[in-house]
Amino acid sequence: MKIIIDTKSLLIGLSLASFAFFAMGTKSQLDADNGKFQTQIRDNVTLILNTQNGDYLIATDLIDLRRNQWIKGTFYQTFQELKDNRKK
Repeated sequence: MKIIIDTKSLLIGLSLASFAFFAMGTKSQLDADNGKFQTQIRDNVTLILNTQNGDYLIATDLIDLRRNQWIKGTFYQTFQELKDNRKK
């Protein structure tokens, strides 16, 4: 069986394949919320930061999850006013 492909069909196939690869490789603009939160986990502390408005949660004493303390605050208010929002 001999398969013969003419030039027009070859060009159409290559252009469709390249368009398909290009369409799969691009990101859609609807994914604008990606990267809104950042987390850092260190020895016994977990930090969750909202990168859009600067709110954060810090969990301390992660040895026992039922007894950890969550500290809530705003990044800009805490570091501009040097406000300590830890519970005493």
